[in-house]
Amino acid sequence: MIHQYKNNGYNIVLDVNSGSVHVVDDVVYDVVPLVEEALNAGCAQKEIEERVLSALKESYTSDDLTEALSEIMELKEAGMLFAPDIYENYIIDFKKRETVVKALCLHIAHDCNLACRYCFAEEGEYHGRRALMSFEVGKKALDFLVKNSGSRVNLEVDFFGGEPLMNWQVVKDLVAYGRSLEEPYHKKFRFTLTTNGILLNDEIMEFVNREMSNIVLSIDGRKEINDLMRPHRGGQGSYDTIVPKFQKVAESRDQMNYYVRGTFTRNNLDFSKDVAHLADLGFKQISVEPVVAAPTDDYALREEDLPVLLEEYDRLAVELLNRRKEGKGVNFFHFMIDLQGGPCVAKRLSGCGSGTEYLAVTPWGDLYPCHQFVGKEEFLMGNVDEGITRTDIRDEFKTCNVYAKEKCRNCFAKFYCSGGCAANSYNFHGNINDAYDLGCELQRKRIECAIMIKAALADLEGDESNEKE
Repeated sequence: MIHQYKNNGYNIVLDVNSGSVHVVDDVVYDVVPLVEEALNAGCAQKEIEERVLSALKESYTSDDLTEALSEIMELKEAGMLFAPDIYENYIIDFKKRETVVKALCLHIAHDCNLACRYCFAEEGEYHGRRALMSFEVGKKALDFLVKNSGSRVNLEVDFFGGEPLMNWQVVKDLVAYGRSLEEPYHKKFRFTLTTNGILLNDEIMEFVNREMSNIVLSIDGRKEINDLMRPHRGGQGSYDTIVPKFQKVAESRDQMNYYVRGTFTRNNLDFSKDVAHLADLGFKQISVEPVVAAPTDDYALREEDLPVLLEEYDRLAVELLNRRKEGKGVNFFHFMIDLQGGPCVAKRLSGCGSGTEYLAVTPWGDLYPCHQFVGKEEFLMGNVDEGITRTDIRDEFKTCNVYAKEKCRNCFAKFYCSGGCAANSYNFHGNINDAYDLGCELQRKRIECAIMIKAALADLEGDESNEKE
């Protein structure tokens, strides 16, 4: 499978199955689809050449076409173009694999001190009652994780909410308890924290910097945008409170192992300005993601917004490249892509591992496939006392992969997005093996931009190397 596109002056050809990316000239770019069509038709080498020369004789010389065709066939022989799909058979073994749990999202607080308009957790309540997780429930959750992690050494625990800092003492106690399990059980915990920042103080920052591998700081960008969508319950904005705290956190962590995370809505289709604003505030690790909301919500993104949004991602990609050239580079989460290694095969096929390797735990110890399924009783998998009692739900998520989704099979992005979010699929289609269509369009554009940035940075590094010589 081949995907080719033009972006910011680059002709890019992606071989989907091998993951090879080629930046090519106009001749090769125009010859590739003709070769692909001929190969699919079962044509021999001579017929392929005749097709190419006949179709493009008015545009290029025969020497140029012959040279381009030779380069393309060399790449094919090297397995870097028109590569076969080697993963579909792997999925059979993938479904049979032993399931181990490697990560938990601890809902340490079903309560929040903000009233974010787009909150899927309904101000932290998750379709239920306000509650704080007790230390005893949290201990059982960590015990469950250790017991069900098999031989896996590295385990991940995210303190989530609501707002987890509303239950700070239990967070600290659970970190200490997790550390006490590491040596006797030969495990290593990686703790993370997601916070709106209202309650951040020096004591919390010191603890987080010592014990947390990552911290996610929620802010939507410009003051007017953030305060519109992330107000206090009394209506006043949160921007002025959190910005200096977040700046202090970022600097205290040497601009690493954190990111500021925002959400853009129909109120800021020009979200590249919010990314730029966060960069201007000094943040180096940034994520601003599209809202996922019911079509009836006035801030929900609509299909009619797609042309503007796709153009905005292109604009953002160029903006971030220019900043890099000026020595002011930042990492934008959705443009970070590894073309050499990338995720393992299992990750490429099934994504985050929700419902199998990754589970959410409510304040009272119920287990759900992930935080976005919490409160949907049809997805209640068990609890920390009894473990997973609904193995049928786990088995359903185990078979959730890019080959189980018809919309993914012929999509060039499938090995990068891994089929998208199961919760979004369920919320829009009632089926975890479907796909959230608007989200797919945005994901495809982000991947195209990410690959273009890689090509541009390679050019930049080449220019810098030549200058040194």
